[in-house]
Amino acid sequence: MNLPYQPDFSGKVAVITGGAGVLCAMFARALAACGARVAVLDLALDKAEALVSEIRETGGEAIAVGVNVLEPESVAAAHARVLAELGPCDLLVNGAGGNNVRATTDDEFFDRTESIAEGKKSFFDLDPAGFDFVFGLNLKGTLLPTQAFAREMAERGDGVILNISSMNAFTPLTKIPAYSAAKAAVSNFTRWLAVYFSQSGIRVNAIAPGFFSTQQNAKLLWNADGTPTPRTNKILRNTPMGRFGEAEELLGALLFLLDGSASSFVTGTVLAVDGGFSAYSGV
Repeated sequence: MNLPYQPDFSGKVAVITGGAGVLCAMFARALAACGARVAVLDLALDKAEALVSEIRETGGEAIAVGVNVLEPESVAAAHARVLAELGPCDLLVNGAGGNNVRATTDDEFFDRTESIAEGKKSFFDLDPAGFDFVFGLNLKGTLLPTQAFAREMAERGDGVILNISSMNAFTPLTKIPAYSAAKAAVSNFTRWLAVYFSQSGIRVNAIAPGFFSTQQNAKLLWNADGTPTPRTNKILRNTPMGRFGEAEELLGALLFLLDGSASSFVTGTVLAVDGGFSAYSGV
């Protein structure tokens, strides 16, 4: 992992929800390399523990904490453990989120014949419970950890919150209405929090990643023989830089927005890291 620059986070406690995921695990490694004591919070405790072992082997300090960001009691318990073992949170990265197949349509456009065919899931067949789950995971999953971990920030008048939005928040993608709407809500909530905490010494921003090819979305983007899927072709045609992002290309935005010496007057910003996708009209 190559850091674009290395701010000094020595003595800082960094809490990352969804911390065992592909991108957030990289964030955890980067923050530990910058001297932060990192709490990796994830529903998959075994994956969080494996990541923490890796961080410790490289000389970093980290703990793994199991949490369900949809349950206030679970978030409160995670907060209590982090406070007891590492101290109050200085840097909060709300990375927990995702989509669900129950809130995804099979078609990009409604067709009066094809969309109502047997076995096809159109907008009218979306499961409201699936929609609720996606909104809960992304928005409530940002709300609850912020309520828990930002209290000490507010009391001492210092801290940084970084939410993970998506370029879906700028331009909704086809087939995933719940995820697109939820990430738009995360962006709006980020700005609201930034204003609310603006006189309390807390900065609140978000990163909106574009398309990154990872193990999690490999089947969506690549065929079994390694050729690109039709969706990949569409993505690259509409990304002015003409390629997927590399995961490490998010680190500059992460470190900049968390580093008070570099971004002390930056709050309420949703920073797109998407190769120009959200800026391009397609023509």
